[in-house]
Amino acid sequence: MIARYGVQLEKGPFERRTADFLWMMIFGALSLLVLSAIPIFRTPFLGVSLVFMLLYVWSREFPNAQINIYGLVTLKAFYLPWAMLALDVIFGSPLIPDLLGIIAGHLYYFLTVLHPLATGKVFLKTPMWVYCLHRSKVVARWRIGVPTQPSSRPSAQPDSSTGVAFRGRSYRLSG
Repeated sequence: MIARYGVQLEKGPFERRTADFLWMMIFGALSLLVLSAIPIFRTPFLGVSLVFMLLYVWSREFPNAQINIYGLVTLKAFYLPWAMLALDVIFGSPLIPDLLGIIAGHLYYFLTVLHPLATGKVFLKTPMWVYCLHRSKVVARWRIGVPTQPSSRPSAQPDSSTGVAFRGRSYRLSG
């Protein structure tokens, strides 16, 4: 789910805004930590909650996308977090982690999209230190957020701009 919906967010509303995507994930993780400190929401593992937060934000950014669940039901993406919550409850998973993710996702979406549209005031902006972290050598080393560009010709020499040392040919072994 992270691969599918996270990539669609990165290629859609967060395209060329990697620092904003990173801030969304940081804000989600921090808000989940705060929410899980409330006794009724206490849960030892927040990975599922972070996935649901990402799923909720995706469902709000792509509300009219058609989703097929297990080949049985087709519904609009707007309802996907609630359908997944219902499926988890039917299959016996705990309700609280999914609900925490939906709450954190709604909090982020409300503060960054809905409230600014209604009032014109933005309460939750990506902090400057996230942009600095994004532009730092640590992030640049793994080329996070850098669009891939196909090379015009293969080169035997190391490419210092991309950090690639070998660009050889590949051969199919069978067939």
